[in-house]
Amino acid sequence: MSETRQHLGKELWVIFSEPASTAEQRRTVHADHLAHQYALEASGALFAAGPFLDEAGKPRGPGMIIIRAANEAEARAIADRDPYHRGGFRSYRLERWKLSEGTFGLRVNYSNGTYSID
Repeated sequence: MSETRQHLGKELWVIFSEPASTAEQRRTVHADHLAHQYALEASGALFAAGPFLDEAGKPRGPGMIIIRAANEAEARAIADRDPYHRGGFRSYRLERWKLSEGTFGLRVNYSNGTYSID
């Protein structure tokens, strides 16, 4: 007898954020970008975010931001408000993503050290 499993099927949005300027130019708005990310985290909209890394563990090229949004318009509005995107320092591609498998039951807000258990 085979076991029937239900997949989570949680829909999230992935923002692939590509550099459109130099690292030096992006530094001018980096603090504003982080403030935007921290606000998304505090509101519960941010699922996860961070850069891709090279072989040495240093950030390279694009970053990935995964957000909770009701629809594409809401997800796009969140991406458009990012100071990197708003200022033309980065461009982005938005993709709808279905989270089907995985395990996580602890919410950790890295920026302020708070956590909750679901």
